[in-house]
Amino acid sequence: MIQIQDTFWSEYVRLVREVMVPYQWEVLNDRVEGAEPSHAIANFRIAGGTEDGEFYGMVFQDSDVAKWLEAVAYLLETRPDPQLEEVADNVIDIVVLAQRADGYLNTYFTLKEPGREWTDLAECHELYCAGHMIEAATAYFRATGKRKLLDAVCRFADYIDTVFGTEPGKLQGYDGHQEIELALVKLFHATGEEKYLRLSRYFLDQRGTKPYFFEEEWEKRGRTLHFSNLSMVHDHAYSQSHLPVREQDDAEGHAVRLVYMCTAMADIAAETGDAGMLAACDRLWDSIVNKRMYITGGIGSMEHGESFTADYDLPGDLAYAETCASVGLIFFARRMRKLRRSSAYADIIERALYNTVISGMSLDGTKFFYVNPLEVYPDVIGKNKNYDHVKPERQGWFTCACCPPNVARLLASLGEYIYVQEENRLSVELYIGSTIQAELGGIPVTIRQESSYTSEGRSRFIVDPESPGVFTLALRMPDWCEEAKITVNGEMQEYNTGDVEGYIVLERSWQAGDTVEAWFAMPVKEMESHPLVRQTFGKTALQRGPFVYCLEEADNGKRLYQLRLSGEHRYIIGTTQWIPGGVKVISAPGYRLKPETQWGDSLYRPGSPQSAEAAELSFIPYFAWANRGVGEMSVWVGL
Repeated sequence: MIQIQDTFWSEYVRLVREVMVPYQWEVLNDRVEGAEPSHAIANFRIAGGTEDGEFYGMVFQDSDVAKWLEAVAYLLETRPDPQLEEVADNVIDIVVLAQRADGYLNTYFTLKEPGREWTDLAECHELYCAGHMIEAATAYFRATGKRKLLDAVCRFADYIDTVFGTEPGKLQGYDGHQEIELALVKLFHATGEEKYLRLSRYFLDQRGTKPYFFEEEWEKRGRTLHFSNLSMVHDHAYSQSHLPVREQDDAEGHAVRLVYMCTAMADIAAETGDAGMLAACDRLWDSIVNKRMYITGGIGSMEHGESFTADYDLPGDLAYAETCASVGLIFFARRMRKLRRSSAYADIIERALYNTVISGMSLDGTKFFYVNPLEVYPDVIGKNKNYDHVKPERQGWFTCACCPPNVARLLASLGEYIYVQEENRLSVELYIGSTIQAELGGIPVTIRQESSYTSEGRSRFIVDPESPGVFTLALRMPDWCEEAKITVNGEMQEYNTGDVEGYIVLERSWQAGDTVEAWFAMPVKEMESHPLVRQTFGKTALQRGPFVYCLEEADNGKRLYQLRLSGEHRYIIGTTQWIPGGVKVISAPGYRLKPETQWGDSLYRPGSPQSAEAAELSFIPYFAWANRGVGEMSVWVGL
């Protein structure tokens, strides 16, 4: 169990525990004025026969409850909370009452379309909701040892196993939204039952082998659609069913679906040694992070279908970059790191986590972004329909409310991402103040990390083995860092990360009280994109440490597009009270382009000289934008 005590992240963990989880509980019970109705808890009560009413909400409304339960489980695992546990136990009672005798559990079909189960797998998220409930159950069992929900999802998974398969009489299909696959691997880990691993592999193996499966379903049900504005049935790439998974090369379709699928593929590759599955993971990873990912770690550049488009097509103002997609990218990266000892995976976890994921929530934990653009011009929002998905301020809740509970469950489980233990080696993946207890080289060891990484690039490790012993502590060299200083008990260490997969490797005989200090130089870096990213060609984005920065109207006035950096490469690092954890702000000399003369009423005229008015440009970390009211924002700035 890993305890977090960090100058930056402890506040986020506190927000999840004290604000987000209680707030979301109120939302799930429709008790937040002004927020979109949820009705998710009521749906379970109605399905369980303890309340009268009708189903309300999206077809996947059950998943909001499941993700809330999963977040609660991670909180209980790190710190007992009898009151919260009692609330969760009551929710589990409500959920289990809604389960049919045969194991089926889904309030939408139970209440709204009984008898039509499994007839619209392309659109109706039955297996997706099942997967999230399985994840909640395995997390809650691990945290509390209580089996009620775990036993319920085992019954559900056993029922699913009787429905799907290649045997005669079974449905030879797969889900429209991947999730069940990765959840079944977790169920296998929780129970030791190989059948759940086999079922996960079945769903992956089946995808894309019958490319017209969704059309066949559509014909059988009379060509009806649940989401008529989307092409879930006919656009096979949308759900990554255009090819068998081992043959897929490019990140296509709905971004969240893809990274959830890749997470499960990496799980199966790890459990079974499936080389073809791993090779596909490598290709899809490369496609995402080297050709189709924003500098903020956001993925999915198109609003229609919440999808990837083409290589290097990364418009900042039209970006979708759904918060859930970056959460899913972190899931995928974590699985790949378990398969391969490379710092590249934690680099992406860090980029997505410190930028897009926490941009998805306000600094007070009560408002949320579904979409994370890199440029916002509020005057066109509500007028130009191309920007209908872009919001200039965070919302209290959503009709499709997948993102807030996804953020909550990720941050509640953040400790799981800090370290990777491999036999007698502990690799530090994220520099987050924390305490871990592990067995290394056959010796119980406690390691306490004290971190001011987000402000100064520093972390300190106090190593406390029960007895002296030889083992390895490996420190990730962040991809943004070109200079680091490492000391052990005050003595400077030489290192070479080039030959050791991007880690500074410290192998020695450790004694109680040995202290490692790491300092990673954090200069302001002027980042540029690949020259084929046409939207950012000739522009720069500032990055300091793990944080990408942006201009905001609150500091720089309107018409941010007129601003340019001077090219002097002179940056002033400052502090501000309203950004948590001592994270810095940046000032830089620049100028504002203005027409030389008064323009008048003409829309166009012959060109004339422009004047450049000196301006001090102020940059804030991207995650903190839109916390001071509505205004313009831009990550990329001209030179």
